[in-house]
Amino acid sequence: MKKKVILDCDPGHDDAMALLMAIASENIDLLAVTTSAGNQLPEKTFNNARKLLSLAQREDIPVAMGANKPLLRELIIADDVHGESGLDGAELPEPQVSPLKTSANDLMAEVLCNSNEKVTFVVTGPLTNMAIFLLSHPELKEKIDSISYMGGACFGGNVTPQAEFNIYVDPEAAEIVVKSGVPVHMFGLDVTLKAQLFEEDVQEIAAIDNPVAKVMAGLLHFFGLTTTQPFMSTENHVEGIHMHDPCAMAYIIDPTMFTTLKKRVDIDTSNSISTGSTVVDYDEVLDGNKNVNVGFDIDLPKFRKLIMDTMNYFSI
Repeated sequence: MKKKVILDCDPGHDDAMALLMAIASENIDLLAVTTSAGNQLPEKTFNNARKLLSLAQREDIPVAMGANKPLLRELIIADDVHGESGLDGAELPEPQVSPLKTSANDLMAEVLCNSNEKVTFVVTGPLTNMAIFLLSHPELKEKIDSISYMGGACFGGNVTPQAEFNIYVDPEAAEIVVKSGVPVHMFGLDVTLKAQLFEEDVQEIAAIDNPVAKVMAGLLHFFGLTTTQPFMSTENHVEGIHMHDPCAMAYIIDPTMFTTLKKRVDIDTSNSISTGSTVVDYDEVLDGNKNVNVGFDIDLPKFRKLIMDTMNYFSI
């Protein structure tokens, strides 16, 4: 049976792949897309989601814009990674369908109210929209199957020594989500840095004869230039392109692809050097509820095959 899914994203190059994976998967029924501010400004991430749905010829999927900024903090964006548009590196079609005037929060509520089955949320940007929904619609919490998000880390960070970008942008929202009581799956840097595509993968995608693959190859090339390849590869080691966000979607498609451990997770919401850290009780030294299923390892060949299957889907 297909899983009913809402994708909350901030496209973003790796968000783009996660969205395409959801559309291509025979295991997922993508009911809606909502957008957050994060990788770029909110208007840009919203338009990018609409462009991607047009590229995939799925403008039937409703998309709505979420919060303009984090719950309590000023917005931080990752334009140094994702470029001026948020999807630099390829030309995407302009969306042909007028944008919904409803908010992300209202669209989420509408989808859950109309669904006869529980709905899974996949969140690949800051958790702002998810937190707002949980606070504003507690009566719908029981209709959420689980929340799978990309964010955080047990060991290390990529914005500060301990904080990952998505959580750092809105730690208060992340704290609400992990303490919500809803089943939560966290795919942080511990596993997403292992989810890599290599130059031969990008070349293989570029050779696939469909518009989606051609665009994605350009996006991946740009993404590699602004992230891992220029400074992490050495003579004896090739560091691939880190496909962070697709991990949260890949888990819903095929959870056997990952090694996960149930752990207690707290979010540091202080204003200090550790702000935005996901404090994972890895060695179980604290009492308390193991509230998050944390990803630590990935079957990389299976993951790379899923990416290729996604790209080839659009040739059908």
